Parts: sequence; structure tokens; C-alpha cells
Amino acid sequence: MSMTIRPEFEQVLEPLSDIRTERSLPLAQRLWQQAIVRKAAIVALLAALWEVAARITDNDLLLPTFSQTTRAFGADLLSGELIGKAGISVALLLQGYLLGAALAFLLTALAVSTRFGRDLLSTLTSMFNPLPAIALLPLALLWFGLGKLSLIFVLVHSVLWPLALATYAGFQGVPETLRMGGRNYGLRGLRYVVLILVPSALPAILSGLRIGWAFAWRTLIAAELFFGASSGKGGLGWYIFQNRNELYTDKVFAGLISVVLIGLLVETLVFDSLERVTVRRWGTQR
Repeated sequence: MSMTIRPEFEQVLEPLSDIRTERSLPLAQRLWQQAIVRKAAIVALLAALWEVAARITDNDLLLPTFSQTTRAFGADLLSGELIGKAGISVALLLQGYLLGAALAFLLTALAVSTRFGRDLLSTLTSMFNPLPAIALLPLALLWFGLGKLSLIFVLVHSVLWPLALATYAGFQGVPETLRMGGRNYGLRGLRYVVLILVPSALPAILSGLRIGWAFAWRTLIAAELFFGASSGKGGLGWYIFQNRNELYTDKVFAGLISVVLIGLLVETLVFDSLERVTVRRWGTQR
């Protein structure tokens, strides 16, 4: 049986100069590939729609214009009033958030170590996770009085249960090979949790921390709106409440913008940076 030999051929490749690289793209297209530029464009579009809607409404008491709100925001920012109010709210938030995170970690560590801990976590989360934190504020005022402890109590409640559920779900997803490796090295109890489970479940833990932060931040603002000043000092919620009573609607919107900006800063500077230097760098999350 004779075999025919296929003739050799040469494939001509395109020169590299004809391939469009990122640097060869137009400047506008390169800028649009940046996420921060696209987000800024969305914010600018929303601001323009706000301005148009306010001018159509033509009622500063109901809906001030974006430019008017920006002037009120800048004036109170320069006077230091907004900075002081934001500092009070953030300081109070950190106390409740850190305490709730510590309790969530202890509860999940107990849950992965003992059967009683698993039953305890399952029962408590089923009972208290659906309960809105702000609904406990009247009881907190009755138990702890008019002070920071009442607000810290509802903050701990808003952080504890979603963070505990996310952390426990992350622990349950740790591969069995890693668990066996930790046991073979003689790790037990808290050392087993810290050295084996926490690094493996870090994406779920960070997600729980992010959710807990969002719950705590909006709970605090709602509690300040309902509760008012703590020990004679009020935060951003109290700032919004006061200006609403005095019919300074532009300052009410300035307070809401402050709440949104602080949320964006924490998400970007804290959680996004933490994910970038840990789970994304390690290849455990896209």
C-alpha cells in the first residue's frame, strides 16, 4: 500500500503591527475599560436625572436640586458639622461591629467543634436571624436606658447572625483532605479552626463581614433616626432627623449622601482591598 506524502506548506502570519493592542485603542475606549470611569458615568447620569426631576417638580421642600444639595453638603462639610456627626456614627458602629464579629466567630468555632454547638447555632439563627434589629430597640432602651449600650446591642444583633451563618457555611465547604491533614498534624479545637478552617473559608467569611457591615450601617442610621442623640451627641441619623423637623430638605439629602459615601468608601477601601490582597491574590476567588 503506497502512502502519499503531503506537501509542506508555509503559513504566513500577520505582522504584530497589525494587531490592536490596548495602547493602540483610542483614549476614550481605554478610559471606558476602567471600572471607576464607568461607575462615575453612572453616578453622573443619576445626578443629571435628579437635577432634571427637581427642576420639573420646582418644589425645594419636596425635592431640592442636586446643585442645591451639593452646596448644603459642602457648607456643612467645611463647617465640620457633617464630619463630627459621621465620626460619632462610625465610632459607635465599630464598637458594635467588632463585638458582633467576635461573638459570631466564637459561636461558629463552637459549632464546628461540638455537636451541641451546631445545635445551638442552628437554633439561635433560626430564631433571631429573621428578627429585624430595629425591632429590638424598644427593648434595648428599656434594658439599657438612653445611652450607647442600647445602640450597640442592636448593632451586635444585626452583625452576629448573618456573619455566623456565612462563616459556618464556609467552614462546611472546607475540603475533607484539608480537614484530615489538620487532624494528622494534631490540630484540635481553636488551633484547628484558626489554622485550617479560617484560611480555607476566607471568601465566605469576607462575604459575611461585608453583609454584616451593610446590615449594621443601615441599622445604626435607622436607630439614630428613631432613638435620637446618645448622651447628648447624635450621629448622621440624628442630623437627618433634625433637619427634617426644621424642613431643611437639602440638608436631609446631604446627610443621605454622607451615608452613601461612607458606605462606598468602606466597601472600596476596606473590603475590596482586603479581598484583593487575600482571596483574589491566592486564586480562591475571581
